[in-house]
Amino acid sequence: MASELWTATIDRVGEFTTELFDGGCYILFGDPVPDALAEVSIVHGTRQAPARQIRVGDLLLMGDIELRLDEVGERANLNLTDLGHAVIYVNSPDQPLLPGAIKATGSGFPHPTAGSAITFKGE
Repeated sequence: MASELWTATIDRVGEFTTELFDGGCYILFGDPVPDALAEVSIVHGTRQAPARQIRVGDLLLMGDIELRLDEVGERANLNLTDLGHAVIYVNSPDQPLLPGAIKATGSGFPHPTAGSAITFKGE
């Protein structure tokens, strides 16, 4: 059974996120977040370290969509801890991995909403 590593409840979703979601790009940011970034981000209140480092093979749950992590950038865990921030690319194998990014694959593109949870789980 997978154990919960990190979770956040979404406070708000920026007004310009739909196009990003359709392209498989999700920007997580913990409050407070600059206004310009809030417009393209999934904003939440969690700023804490994962129970352990998030790594390849772990799961990401957004709503009813389960994604498997394929790559984790070298700064992704630190950014998640310090800023509640990560950029997640879903079903985008040609996207170069940036240091703070995470790449995942799954059966669809989530469209997260305020009040729903984002959870990383370890295998």
